Amino acid sequence: MKVRALVEVCAARLERAGVAFGHGTTNAFDEAAWLVLWRLGLPVDSLDEHARRAVSPQDQSLVEGLIAHRIETKKPAAYLTNEAWLQGVPFYVDERAIVPRSFIAELLADGSIDPWLSDRTRKVLDLCTGNGSLAVLAAMAYPEVEVEAADISEPALEVARINVDRHGLGERISLRLSDGLQSLKGPYDLILCNPPYVNAQSMAKLPAEYRAEPQLALAGGEDGMDFIRSLFRDAPSRMSDEAVLVLEIGNERENFERAFPKLEVVWLETSAGEDQVLLVTVDNLRKCR
Repeated sequence: MKVRALVEVCAARLERAGVAFGHGTTNAFDEAAWLVLWRLGLPVDSLDEHARRAVSPQDQSLVEGLIAHRIETKKPAAYLTNEAWLQGVPFYVDERAIVPRSFIAELLADGSIDPWLSDRTRKVLDLCTGNGSLAVLAAMAYPEVEVEAADISEPALEVARINVDRHGLGERISLRLSDGLQSLKGPYDLILCNPPYVNAQSMAKLPAEYRAEPQLALAGGEDGMDFIRSLFRDAPSRMSDEAVLVLEIGNERENFERAFPKLEVVWLETSAGEDQVLLVTVDNLRKCR
């Protein structure tokens, strides 16, 4: 069997099994291509190059075993391969941290946040850092800044350490154990935050692949806004006078606007639209306290 034919067979298996996607791929074919190429030791973006390559019976058996494991365990593929990508940058991940997929990565890469920054931007915080991917991308995007990466989960910070070291950024990224902003002093010129924001009703309906992730990184209380309320309360005292906060809220815009009806924010455009990520200035946070 050739590589592409094997991918198509595996995609059909995933489709029939009804597995859920969203942890790096959005459909069965892309997920199958990822797993097949990874199991064969080939670059995961090289399907076209290797499409007609013959697969030995032994390798085919290994691939089929991996696909069966994906179906049986319902674990995200990233946990099976221990790798995920944001903006083409590879990151280690395992069950200690949520699979990285933040749209904030796009904004760091395309410069959408830059108009709110200045040559005085020197200190960046990645709050709820998980596996440290946004901290790494921020350090790459802004070579002159120092980054603090904070999380309430010590196991997640262990994963973040792997990624900070992997990308040679140990001198510019500091890891901090903190429940929200409690153990952090600042002042920060830019705060990035992809917090737990999934509301209780949505949490109850999540597919198994999402329930395989640390629930601490997902559940945001009844309306999804519990963490964000405390963040907005505490953030102004940790922000410099020109600072901004970039916050991802997923599909919770309605709950966000209900919780903070008077807060003036800027919605930033991502590949998912204009209601997933917002920016708020320290001045506007202070006005709404």
